[in-house]
Amino acid sequence: MEHIKSFIKEEDGVGVVEVVLILVVLIGLVIIFRDQLQALVDKLFKRVNSDATAL
Repeated sequence: MEHIKSFIKEEDGVGVVEVVLILVVLIGLVIIFRDQLQALVDKLFKRVNSDATAL
């Protein structure tokens, strides 16, 4: 029971290794899906631009 209480009370922050791994995964996903992301962003900006000029 004490082990569970100490686990719940533990407030250690996220380590540097975990942050680096998350960043590596995110950068890898961006590189893999770069073309799809660029097409999506271009489409969104075109729509925002056309909606803004319609006002």
